[in-house]
Amino acid sequence: MTDNDTRPDGGTASRADADAEVDDIEGSLDVDEPANNRLDPEERKSVSRPTEKHDDRKLVTGEAKYTADYDEQFPDLAHASVVRSDIPHGRVVDIDTSRAESIDGVLAVLTPWSEEVPDTKYTSAGQSYPEPSPWDMNVLNDKVRYVGDPIAAVAAEDAETAEAAAEAVEIEYEEHEHVLDAEAAFDEDAPQLFDPDDVENKIVGHDYERNRMSHIGGTLGNVDAAYDRDDVHVHESEWETIRQSHAQVELHTTLAYTDEDDRKVVITSTQVPNHTRRQLSHLFDIPIRDIRVKKPRVGGGFGGKQAMVVEPIPMALMLATGRPVIYEATREEEFQAMRSRHPMAVCAKSAVTEDGDIEALELYALSNTGAYGSHGMTVAGNVGSKPMPLYSKVENVRFEADVVHTNTPQTGAMRGYGAPQGTLALEGHLDEVARDLGLDPIELRQDHYMEEGDLDEIAGMMGGEGAERVIRSCGLDECVERGMAAIGWNEIEQPDAEHLHRGVGMALSAQGTGVAGDELGGAQIMMNEDGSFHLMVGGVDIGTGADTAFVQIAAEVLGCAEQDIVVKTSDTDNTPFDYGAYASSTTYISGRAVKKAAEDAKEKILEWASRMLDEPAANLDTAGGEVYSEETGASVTLEEVGYESVYGDETREHILGQGTHSTDESPPPFAAQFADVTVDERTGEFDVNKLVVAVDCGVAINPGMAEGQIEGANHMSYEMATNEGITFDEDGRAEVSDYDDYEFPTAAESPPIESILVETHEPTGPFGAKSVAEVPTNTVPPALSNAVRDAVGVRITEMPITAAKIREKLSE
Repeated sequence: MTDNDTRPDGGTASRADADAEVDDIEGSLDVDEPANNRLDPEERKSVSRPTEKHDDRKLVTGEAKYTADYDEQFPDLAHASVVRSDIPHGRVVDIDTSRAESIDGVLAVLTPWSEEVPDTKYTSAGQSYPEPSPWDMNVLNDKVRYVGDPIAAVAAEDAETAEAAAEAVEIEYEEHEHVLDAEAAFDEDAPQLFDPDDVENKIVGHDYERNRMSHIGGTLGNVDAAYDRDDVHVHESEWETIRQSHAQVELHTTLAYTDEDDRKVVITSTQVPNHTRRQLSHLFDIPIRDIRVKKPRVGGGFGGKQAMVVEPIPMALMLATGRPVIYEATREEEFQAMRSRHPMAVCAKSAVTEDGDIEALELYALSNTGAYGSHGMTVAGNVGSKPMPLYSKVENVRFEADVVHTNTPQTGAMRGYGAPQGTLALEGHLDEVARDLGLDPIELRQDHYMEEGDLDEIAGMMGGEGAERVIRSCGLDECVERGMAAIGWNEIEQPDAEHLHRGVGMALSAQGTGVAGDELGGAQIMMNEDGSFHLMVGGVDIGTGADTAFVQIAAEVLGCAEQDIVVKTSDTDNTPFDYGAYASSTTYISGRAVKKAAEDAKEKILEWASRMLDEPAANLDTAGGEVYSEETGASVTLEEVGYESVYGDETREHILGQGTHSTDESPPPFAAQFADVTVDERTGEFDVNKLVVAVDCGVAINPGMAEGQIEGANHMSYEMATNEGITFDEDGRAEVSDYDDYEFPTAAESPPIESILVETHEPTGPFGAKSVAEVPTNTVPPALSNAVRDAVGVRITEMPITAAKIREKLSE
């Protein structure tokens, strides 16, 4: 919500008002599902098959081409390096570039005052327009707000020279007091990071005198009245999460050049090519038509590339030098100056009767957005809007969040996008409530979680995504049942050694599938005369296998072999518009666009085959590379249709299919997480024996890729539970500079993860699919905390869970 939104901060929704509108809402959200969207498993020819991932062979042979691999195409390529602040807060008084400029091979040194550097305010957040993030950033800064803020940039003949020149730039500062802790930053006497006049596109609830970027909230029912009842137990708990790094293998890399038509071309490792093009246009005052953004193979994003993080710097250097410029961040910069997950403190509160009726639920989040506000408000909103709707039968619900600036590197989008923080607090809290009241923790959840056909009002109580959505698919019961069986929930045996204790814990999670009312995907299919196809789609594959899923969807509709479809994606000049890869939207949004384009092409194919076979098109269908008659059995091949359509004697047509898709819906996928742990009561050391996660993602377009996403997400979730993340010393310097410092668990150090696919059918998704890649990211921290509690009776609420914390709790 921006200042122009009419929704009042902290709005309250009435259950009575909502009930009166249920019939209207359900009527307006009825789905006219195409008959070809619901296929029995035996009818599926391409979808739900474990097709080999489109780029697997190129990846393992080294043939896949990433941004940095394009350097060989530019013999006059210049290399960039960035001069970053080494103080956490202050003003740049002077920049001496003379030594740097005197180095042989240096082509340009830019400062905040250089002509080529725009002074336009912007946000790096790769979100829809206008971005729901404040415009509070500059490309280069004379006011610095964290150690790592970019101040100057260098272009040179090679990377080594550029780095040497950057080190030769001398900065003189006027240092200011700094603040690193979100709670301390919120204090009235804390150092102030922003003058309100320095920020454009301010977000609802901002108070820059207290370092608050945003305050959001929403209420359903009457929470306070529920707390005041005599027959309830009121429980409160506080939880803290880590600052997690994306730690993707490929570094943030961008190559910018001017083509023969004097257009600016940006090859970049991004999740959001079209958003990046728009933002560069805004920043450099260049028409959108004169900017081209190309996304090659991406070596991991996880949300860290859902932002225009580095692209403006090589763009400015390219304008200054007149030469192609490449900027590849260092691993140290990735940890210290790019993006990370928002660390948060989340308070949970509930009112529950002795019989286990949850009368009220409440979450409050204090989010540390770092020096700038990219994604700050929307991530904080998801702390409530993702996990709380799980319990749709709770009538009184409240959520509030404050998003606060500190002198630490700015945070951003990361897989899960606020849901991991909220899920930890909610699922850990409910487990503690159940144990305190002597209730079964699974039954407590089952009595209140959503079911198919429920009207979910909680997700929309702040006017957010999925407002008042009808739940059309829900496999929670099966997720819980199969997860319990796989972990052996009722069959846990204690170790023989008296000092060892074994316990199990579980947690539930829901996510979204795209951003309801704020998504768009486009696709075009072109038929070649030999019956093959070219598929152009704006959807962005960042290593997830989206290109493969697109081909499977198109092949299912067209009745052709998957190898007869060539897919081209994510080039703003040549592929249709798409919002990008985020919010678990790619298969659901872009995949629906692909399905519509394929259906459009198929309709034209059947029209041509109808003339060729002299049969009504209504009698015809496609399969096995042919168009056949369901009445007579006569057939023509797709190749014969292709040649006839473009070389026919009487009429000719190039068969093109087009499709776009947007929706006001965001159906939730679900996950049930289980953890089995053994704890040593003497030392607090623990072994995670096994993780099990059962996921309802609708119909899995490619089960093998879906399982890979689940296991990767669960590993990232395990890291959140057991790793310190990025920490800082008292001067605001990150204590992590490489993988060795970060110490995230390797594959050999991680517990076995069993993934279970629970199939439901989501009628609004392509062939019944909904999202899968984020929901398993949310669940290991609460499940592991609950398992430790089950094993030795102590509760760890501050992540990470460590032996030292368990030992300290046991000693108490």
